[in-house]
Amino acid sequence: MAHIIVVGNEKGGAGKSTVSMHLGTALARMGHRVGALDLDLRQRSMGRYLENRRTHLEKLGIDLPSPHSVDLPDIDQASLAPGENAYDHRLSKAVAELEDKSDFIIIDCPGSHTRLSQVAHSLADTLVTPLNDSFIDFDLLAHIDADGDKILGPSVYSEMVWSARQLRAQAGLKPIDWIVLRNRLGKQNMVNKMKMEKALTRLAKRIGFRIAPGFTERVIFRELFPRGLTLLDLKDIGVKQLNISNVAARQELRDLMKALKLPGVEVRF
Repeated sequence: MAHIIVVGNEKGGAGKSTVSMHLGTALARMGHRVGALDLDLRQRSMGRYLENRRTHLEKLGIDLPSPHSVDLPDIDQASLAPGENAYDHRLSKAVAELEDKSDFIIIDCPGSHTRLSQVAHSLADTLVTPLNDSFIDFDLLAHIDADGDKILGPSVYSEMVWSARQLRAQAGLKPIDWIVLRNRLGKQNMVNKMKMEKALTRLAKRIGFRIAPGFTERVIFRELFPRGLTLLDLKDIGVKQLNISNVAARQELRDLMKALKLPGVEVRF
């Protein structure tokens, strides 16, 4: 069965689609078959990213390893059993379509609480939660006191992950490997950055997730989206010499891939 990676966070702007696209492309470039599913039916950031990629590569006349994406299929309401949720059915059909031809399926969730996102989390073998280095984002995981020192209790997103874990346990599935990425980190070692690190370390032990390095805030990520490219594609499109920032960003992606500890993946790029 395909290993399902869910990239989720109930707040927009955390870099979910950028992380999803780079994970998917990295796995594809290492020879793995990768399926992709965008559950943000309104904004479709990952879907647009992949469309931009297909268009740009066709224009260049080259073929680069890429995730294979599908859309959620339409469902005839009359075919549903009483009480059956149409979104559950659509998600199940999309995953089933990808499963036979994928080693990994990456599901990019919307930055809000939806039924689709809730069900997708229960399917996750690996859950990746990008988190901006801010106590505004931290509040989705846990409530904290005014000084940023004491954790008062879990918050809405952590509670949803807990529910997903319970559903998997009831179904006899392996526990979710939950990884929180400290994403869009500033380069300076500021007081807020150190407080965030301490708070996340305490919370990780309390509610059970691993902390992994994410991406530093870089202009390159915004520049790549219109062409559907990732950091690993630059040399293939004629960039002969990567600048220091791009080399550092590739190293961040390499560190992230290693930290995920995905089954059967030997990071080599």
